[in-house]
Amino acid sequence: MKLPHIGLRNLKTALSASLCALIYYFFNRNPAFACIGAIFGMGANLEHSKLHGGNRLFGTVIGGFLGMVLYRFYLIFYPTGENRILLVPLLFVGIVILIVLAQIFWVGAVQPGGVVLCLLLFSIGPDNYISYSLNRMLDTGVGVVMSLAINALFPRERLVGWINWICRRMGWPERQ
Repeated sequence: MKLPHIGLRNLKTALSASLCALIYYFFNRNPAFACIGAIFGMGANLEHSKLHGGNRLFGTVIGGFLGMVLYRFYLIFYPTGENRILLVPLLFVGIVILIVLAQIFWVGAVQPGGVVLCLLLFSIGPDNYISYSLNRMLDTGVGVVMSLAINALFPRERLVGWINWICRRMGWPERQ
């Protein structure tokens, strides 16, 4: 049984999320969704980061825009949001459309897109659904881009080379 350890991916994930939080601190903005995007966007290498980050980003964008359209449709009939039962069939239609759009644009977008869609329809009110959607897309994009940048700047091969250089200088055994 392999024991848990702190590896390079662990450190790169922590760095990516922490840099997002630091950047957002200077803009006095909540970094939560950027950090989540960074965590989801970090993969074992740049290709995995593109896949995982793409799932998160495309899912958020598809779910966000689809949610805005469906919520706007709902508000045509209930401008103050008083009859929320209509959101149930809209969710059904939305999930069907989401899956079709994911098949066209990005297959891995279904789960994150569904999360955004559900949050938009059931947790965000009529005054905030557009700003919430746009902020989720922006923040997720920032986090995913941060993870892509960290993985591009610090690929495993480069980090192992630096670690082994330090180990040689210190007289320690080299890492794999």
